[in-house]
Amino acid sequence: MVTKTDYGFIRSTQIVDEMRSSYLDYSMSVIVSRALPDIRDGLKPVQRRILFAMDDLSMRSNSSYKKSARLVGDVLGKWHPHGDSAVYDAMVRMAQPFSLRMPLVDGQGNFGSVDNDPPAAMRYTEARLSPIAEEMLANIDQETVDFADNFDGSLREPQVLPSRIPNLLINGATGIAVGMATNIPPHNPREVCNAINALIDDPDLTSEQLMRYVRGPDFPTGGIVYGYRGVADAYKTGRGLIKIRAQASVEEQNHGREQIVITEIPYLVGKSNLLEKMAELVRDKRIEGISNIQDESGREGLRIVVDVKRDTVGDVVLNQLYKFTPLETTFGANMIALVDGLPRQLDLKKMLQSYVDHRHDVIKRRTEYELQVAADRAHILEGLKIALDNIDLVVSVIRGSADPASARTALMEHPELVTRLVKLSEQPGASTDQQVGLSEQQA
Repeated sequence: MVTKTDYGFIRSTQIVDEMRSSYLDYSMSVIVSRALPDIRDGLKPVQRRILFAMDDLSMRSNSSYKKSARLVGDVLGKWHPHGDSAVYDAMVRMAQPFSLRMPLVDGQGNFGSVDNDPPAAMRYTEARLSPIAEEMLANIDQETVDFADNFDGSLREPQVLPSRIPNLLINGATGIAVGMATNIPPHNPREVCNAINALIDDPDLTSEQLMRYVRGPDFPTGGIVYGYRGVADAYKTGRGLIKIRAQASVEEQNHGREQIVITEIPYLVGKSNLLEKMAELVRDKRIEGISNIQDESGREGLRIVVDVKRDTVGDVVLNQLYKFTPLETTFGANMIALVDGLPRQLDLKKMLQSYVDHRHDVIKRRTEYELQVAADRAHILEGLKIALDNIDLVVSVIRGSADPASARTALMEHPELVTRLVKLSEQPGASTDQQVGLSEQQA
């Protein structure tokens, strides 16, 4: 019900209806504009805007690094009107080799560590695009993707990137929206590309058949996928519980003692938290076979050495560590992404097929753009040929004109030039309208 007052119109509504409508609008905004990645390029809006801003600032892989604060300010001012910490945190994650299988940002400085150390402030760090990120942006200036106005209508930003690489499966994605969440594991680039090639050759392949190419997740921190049932469930239904174990071995030492050497830990497990948990178990005597724990990690990689007491079986202690510490974790795969602007639960084939369809559209639009550029160039060259074939006539007409405007009109209306234009338009593939436009441009 709408009532007119001295101050305008007042619409009466039930508070329950208003709260429901407002909350739905808010939840859809979070789902579409913040939390979930697009199935085509595997990026959330903030990640896409960061990469586009870096390209706009010429922060390419073969150029010098630029301050992160400069990039964050540019993203905030032009594309992403939110907090600076949201932009910087997203950029930091894209630069961490232990978070992404193939980092999209080449960072210089302290960008955090696997020990859960925080990154340095943005005024200290520097960044530029990684080579693989440049492939995400390739051909973006050739009308291959749709652009839309930014938040204040002053600039145009891409709605999706051309994405020469299947980023969603290679780097995975995590995000918590309203009423749903996504958790897509990273994968081996070679396996994903082989699966895409197979799907292009045979579009009738099922998710189960594509699993011959994509064998399972490939986490940047390593580890071992323990059991295959969770992986199969994730690829067939879009949901599955994947068990991950650390890469560990029991080695014999002098005097019959053993030690456990850990060289890889599960994805998203902080090394410092793992060491604290192990020390706590030893202190509380929940595990009694450990005499010492030492972190020997360095430039060569991760290495944690656990010394086992004399007359204690190393494999028994290792199994206890798997049971009571994050040396064994569960990755809850929940493959949800935006398909045509709506969240969808995806199996392996749907994810691969959507990427193939996107690349098909990009290549088609790129080809149409290149064809139009070539046609425009041919248009001008044909006009130049007419002018050169009649150079004396063209020069005399121009010299006999009072100003450029009258010269243009005289050239367009000269009988001999018009006759040549008509003959050219009658050639196969030529259009009279195009040639008239040619005459105007050349004049």
